[in-house]
Amino acid sequence: MSAPRSITLFTRRNPAATPVAVRRLAEMAAEAGVELRVPQEEVEKLALSDLPGAVLGADPDGGELAVALGGDGTILSALRRFAGRDVPVFAMNFGEIGFLASVERDGLDEGFDRALRGDFDVLALPALAVAGSSGERIAVNDVSFHRRQDLRVAELAYSVAGERLGEVRCDGLVVATPAGSTGYNLANGGPVLAWGVEGYVVSFIAPHTLTARALVVAPDDVLQVTNCSPDEPVDVSTDGRSVCTLGPQQRVEVRFRDGVALLAQLPGATFYHRLRDKFGRLSD
Repeated sequence: MSAPRSITLFTRRNPAATPVAVRRLAEMAAEAGVELRVPQEEVEKLALSDLPGAVLGADPDGGELAVALGGDGTILSALRRFAGRDVPVFAMNFGEIGFLASVERDGLDEGFDRALRGDFDVLALPALAVAGSSGERIAVNDVSFHRRQDLRVAELAYSVAGERLGEVRCDGLVVATPAGSTGYNLANGGPVLAWGVEGYVVSFIAPHTLTARALVVAPDDVLQVTNCSPDEPVDVSTDGRSVCTLGPQQRVEVRFRDGVALLAQLPGATFYHRLRDKFGRLSD
């Protein structure tokens, strides 16, 4: 990618770890002649009264590059914001795992220098679309269906490409993209999908049967999930954000969307390197 003329800053919910990095980014952006845009939400979160060379209170949807300082939640939020647009997200890990991060925080100056020069590759990530009460919502990692803690076990039926595959009593169901397959899906015992795999995976949360198995679904096949309970609702979330409630006997469709979000990564970086680096070697 060519050097961006403007970048928009996003930081983690708890900003205690990022003020030094924000100041350093502002200094380096000014030296490089790149406009640093800081949305009003970030201004208030970081308690900024001034930031030399930066545009405070900028439109959060502007900029040619998004720079996210945080963990996977912050990175996912930025990816969703710019989904479907030609704006990559360059992320520095200020969280725990940071599987989606472009660089680690100990490489602060080198990482910012790469971002400001456009010295990175751009990877197009797929997403999942689910229709909720407020319209279609996008998930870069996963769509999850959960029983409520104070209610009985969920009864979820699922169909793919119009074929009903089963009905499972469980605590919930997770639909994950390849990028999200190392998250909630992996915790359920579902398979890891390498980035570049075209398709998505369906896995179950604490199924009350030995026959429920994770399923990898082809990209063009639509998943339909039905709440078969006669009286218990099920909550639906995208990337951990509650988006709607699936009432008794209601159903929703989940569709695969290819190339929706753009993630910056260092030249030569691979999914398999990330997998080994973040989760350890698969065998000794």
